[in-house]
Amino acid sequence: MINAVDTNVLLDVLVPGEPHAESSERALGDSLRSGPLIISEPVYAELAGRFPGPEELDQFLEDTGIRLQPSGTEALYLAGKAWRGYLRRRANSLVCPSCGSSQAVHCAHCGTPLLPRQHVVADFLIGAHATVHADRLLTRDRGYYRTYFLGLQLA
Repeated sequence: MINAVDTNVLLDVLVPGEPHAESSERALGDSLRSGPLIISEPVYAELAGRFPGPEELDQFLEDTGIRLQPSGTEALYLAGKAWRGYLRRRANSLVCPSCGSSQAVHCAHCGTPLLPRQHVVADFLIGAHATVHADRLLTRDRGYYRTYFLGLQLA
């Protein structure tokens, strides 16, 4: 079984004091025992900010048995389709996480409505990459992957 890994799981084990470190480390070990671990280009790029240079990042990947798998056009196109679906469904206002009330926010200078950016294209590239190149995705962000990548198994 090929397991794609999301950035959040890797950062859990790389960043000292992360609250999910133990569960992410266990999940990585379980996934590695079930088959190869791969990452996409956005995960590599997001990890790069945590290493002094590419040599150290590449050494970490080698030491942990994680391989960078290029996305290819099929995954890139799928990411674009999912992104388009997200943009169509995205709320036109901010929603309070406590009470659920919607809040319209406008620019104080020109009055243009300010829309929330809860996800970026990289999130959709990771999901599409896992859909095309892996049997499942190891992540803590399950909600939008379930919404936009229906056939993707999550671990």
